[in-house]
Formats: sequence, C-alpha cells, structure tokens
Amino acid sequence: MAEERAGRRQQELVTDRLRDFGVVYREYSRRFAEWLGLHSTDAEALIEILNAEERGAPLSPARLSDRIGLSHPATTALLNRLEQAGHVTRTREQRDRRVVTVRADPRIQTLADEFFTPLGIRVGRVMDGYPSEQLQGMENLLNDLLAVMRIQLDEPITPLDAHAPRATT
Repeated sequence: MAEERAGRRQQELVTDRLRDFGVVYREYSRRFAEWLGLHSTDAEALIEILNAEERGAPLSPARLSDRIGLSHPATTALLNRLEQAGHVTRTREQRDRRVVTVRADPRIQTLADEFFTPLGIRVGRVMDGYPSEQLQGMENLLNDLLAVMRIQLDEPITPLDAHAPRATT
C-alpha cells in the first residue's frame, strides 16, 4: 500500500515537472519572439517551421495551422507577415507541384541558432549526466504520454452551455 502511494506520488511529481517544462518552454519561446521583435505567435510558427526542416519534413501551411492552433485564414495572415518580413518563403515541392511547403530563410536559421545554441549546450550537458538506458526510458515515457494526449485530443468534446448553471464545490 505504501509502495503504491509512493508510486502515485512519483507520477504526480513527474506530471508536475512536465507541466513546468511546458510553461518554461513557452516562456523561452516568448523571449525568442521578443528578441526577434515578433509577436509570440509568429515566433512560435518560426520555431515549428525550423524544427520541421531540421527533421527533414517541412510543413505545409495546413500542417503549420494544426501545429500552432490557428485557423487556416489566421495562419495565412501570419505567413503573409513572415514572408513580407523575409523570414519565410512558400514553395512548391519538386515531386508534387500541388504541395506547398513553408521554408525558413537561412538568416532566420542563423538567428535561431544564435539564440537557442546556449540552451542546447546546457541541455546537452544535463543529458550527458544520464546513462543512455535511462534516456531511452525517458524517451519511451514521453512517446507514450504524447500518444495518450493525441488520442485524448482526437476525442470530440461537447462545449459547456454558457447559460447552464455550473457545479460549484
């Protein structure tokens, strides 16, 4: 019984740290936006575009819209701003000319590297302190948690009626 409670407590602590990580990550993204002189949503889009390119899977405008949680028209307006500022370009892929992808300007990649490299070095040093088996376990945990969250996000929700009385505790 005590072991079970300790296990649940450890799960709560891990969940709390994951939430904290999300908050700090968003704050770091906001600082990147501030550093570039951009709106935070524009910088968030740039980060998504850069990360996708780094993985070798550039984003379409529709996929970017999904990743940053904006409507397609709002994403189009965002991309227009970023394109006008010279931060991104929309291109048609060679294999299928119907497919449009968003690519970051090399100058933005250089600026992102300048901003994020010091953090990357620190994170790398922290990870160097863990054996690869433990890192693999953390990666597995994070993959499983992401899968569960995606399943939950795919489930339909019924919005609360704004006029219905809500339960109070």
